Amino acid sequence: MGKYCFGVDLGGTTVKIGLFDTEGNVLDKWEIPTRKEENGSRILPDIAAAILDKAAERNIAKEDVAGVGIGVPGPVDDNGVVHRAVNLGWDVININETLGGLLQMPVKAGNDANVAALGEMWCGGGKGCTNMVLATLGTGVGGGIIVNGKMVTGSTGAGGEIGHIHIEDNEPDACGCGNHGCLEQYASATGVVRLAERKLEASDKDSVLRAAKENGKISAKTVFDAVKEGDALACEIAEQFGDYLGKGFAAIAGVVNPEVFVLGGGVSKAGEILCEYVSKYYTKYVFQGSRNAQFKLATLGNDAGIYGAAKLVLE
Repeated sequence: MGKYCFGVDLGGTTVKIGLFDTEGNVLDKWEIPTRKEENGSRILPDIAAAILDKAAERNIAKEDVAGVGIGVPGPVDDNGVVHRAVNLGWDVININETLGGLLQMPVKAGNDANVAALGEMWCGGGKGCTNMVLATLGTGVGGGIIVNGKMVTGSTGAGGEIGHIHIEDNEPDACGCGNHGCLEQYASATGVVRLAERKLEASDKDSVLRAAKENGKISAKTVFDAVKEGDALACEIAEQFGDYLGKGFAAIAGVVNPEVFVLGGGVSKAGEILCEYVSKYYTKYVFQGSRNAQFKLATLGNDAGIYGAAKLVLE
């Protein structure tokens, strides 16, 4: 076993890379741009060059590297095969073999949300737990499910897609996935704005959110800031949000029975108040065997992906 490992978080605009020791201490981290031209054919060679350069700079021999883990935005199967990563221009590609060949090091790939969950379990909000669910509440709702310390990837790598649990029958707007009434449509940053705009239209209550809407400044942050100030309409929106997310989490808990739900992504910046609204409704809907699950905020932020990717190769 080597003394070092690299974790790579491949995003649509930048690639984050971290050099770790095998205990989970980050020794160095940096970014390179994601060059998507020519159907993304430059991405893996760029990553390989960045890692080899860093190893040379620090006099790290290949035999001292346990491996390179990489999180990718798209479904990845257990063999490291990506079945279409649309926003990278990739069709079907075996990352373990392709990047491993360029580096002459062991490579292990996983879906980015699943990998981030592994990171939060190893060194973040889920530390000390081996059964956890990470929900990233950002532009969409991503998820990563860890059972007995292992990522749940499923048969085609689409396990943990919690944002597309069907939660509402009467939704006129389509989700990005094409279905109607997905959890993502209510619990993401854009979902909170949708709930707020609908609530403002349906109610004539006074609210600081009316001015925010007129100025085009309504966001998940303005909603939860208003909740903290005791704005009655904002509190109604937070109740709705908590109801949807609590119901979704209760459904997940019925299958995987986690110790902890870790909340990450931009919406989680609202802080502990988020956990309060969600746990209230979770307790209402969940089967008693999973009632004691905890709710915690993610702590690794944008670094969860590199931590989890590094952990992938230490499994």
